Amino acid sequence: MPIEILMPALSPTMESGNLAKWLVKEGDSVAPGDVIAEIETDKATMEVEAVDEGTVGKIVVGEGTNDVPVNQLIALLLEEGEDESALEGAGENAAPKKDAKPEKAEAAKTDDKPAQKSDEKKTEAKKPAAADAEAGPAPTTGDGDRIFSSPLARRIAKQNDLDLSAIKGSGPHGRIVQRDVEEALEKGTAAAKPDKAEAAAPAAAPAKGMGADAIRAMFEEGSYETVPHDSMRKVIARRLTESKTTIPHFYLTVDCRIDALLALRKQLNDAAPVTDDKPAYKISVNDMVIKALALSLKAVPDANVTWTEDAMLKHKSADVGVAVAIPGGLITPVVRRADEKTLSIISNEMKDFAKRARDRRLKPEEYQGGATAVSNLGMFGIKDFSAVINPPHATILAVGAGEQRPVVVDGTIEVATIMSATLSTDHRAVDGALGAELMAAFKRYIENPMGMLV
Repeated sequence: MPIEILMPALSPTMESGNLAKWLVKEGDSVAPGDVIAEIETDKATMEVEAVDEGTVGKIVVGEGTNDVPVNQLIALLLEEGEDESALEGAGENAAPKKDAKPEKAEAAKTDDKPAQKSDEKKTEAKKPAAADAEAGPAPTTGDGDRIFSSPLARRIAKQNDLDLSAIKGSGPHGRIVQRDVEEALEKGTAAAKPDKAEAAAPAAAPAKGMGADAIRAMFEEGSYETVPHDSMRKVIARRLTESKTTIPHFYLTVDCRIDALLALRKQLNDAAPVTDDKPAYKISVNDMVIKALALSLKAVPDANVTWTEDAMLKHKSADVGVAVAIPGGLITPVVRRADEKTLSIISNEMKDFAKRARDRRLKPEEYQGGATAVSNLGMFGIKDFSAVINPPHATILAVGAGEQRPVVVDGTIEVATIMSATLSTDHRAVDGALGAELMAAFKRYIENPMGMLV
């Protein structure tokens, strides 16, 4: 029987992807590890490797197809000894047409049960373990039959104590996906899990803003242009809404004098080795902020944490995410063990991250994880602001522009270069006093930057 190649879940938040390019054609032989396709997610373009050996018998989803749901059949692989006759009937009605809209994936359903048996052989790229770890194992009905659902759908259902068996799936072969659970929450059609039905309170529908039609009605027809949301903007909107509605934000601001930091930065850059008229590094203020925050987390380890419902995760290394603006949104690559790296290494690493982020070539492991992040809008002239925490981080540091301001030193007014920085904290994990201790450490490193070179 042909092996099914499915649209892989390349990150815990991925619900669908664009099949950008096939790197194989029908009739080609592939082996495990061969790159067979390029998939565009909301964050990056990823290469997909074959897991099994065989011959490409049929490409079901053509390259250039957008919004292909996770676990959708995209190709069939013939095993040794099989010929094209084995493809008869395989994969029919399993994939949306090229450029089909996401909602048309419902045409792939035949009934509420999966069309393939669970023991049939399938192949797809390895999924990040974090997706299933947060969502829990695949649930079953009272009769022991598996309920087919995405990890994100299971996680949302688990958080709201919903019975997945009461929800009708709209994904491929009746698979329950995120939108099905959210619709059930809004309509109140999904009951609490049977074993908790008596104790569980009815799930409250999430607060919603004005509908699209109501908003459009407020503006004269023809006075605006409609620009559909792309997948990145949808993910950003969902995650920021989740952050502000589920994480109790608390804010702490300090003003840091950065004259000594600017002088040290100039001294380090002037001393950079030069090869072919190109310096080996060029350190930015943001690079020094990353280092200072990482060292501060090591100095205040109780703030280097992640909140979960059953425990606090206290991290052993200081991994700092950095918000990078890209067309259509932003992404947050993570500088691992930033406290242990030199400023020149952090600088070159960030330049590489920024370039590959704009080219959508970052790997999932490069933008997932970390306990904190830096968002710097100082280069745009922003004096100060408060950033939204990026789950599962416990903090995020918003950095404003360095500007000359009058300050009082020993009773005398003088001019100094001041930079405002605001820490947003998840108050469940980092309360006011702990956050203040972290910001005090950050201010010490920024105002005494030689400490970052020790």
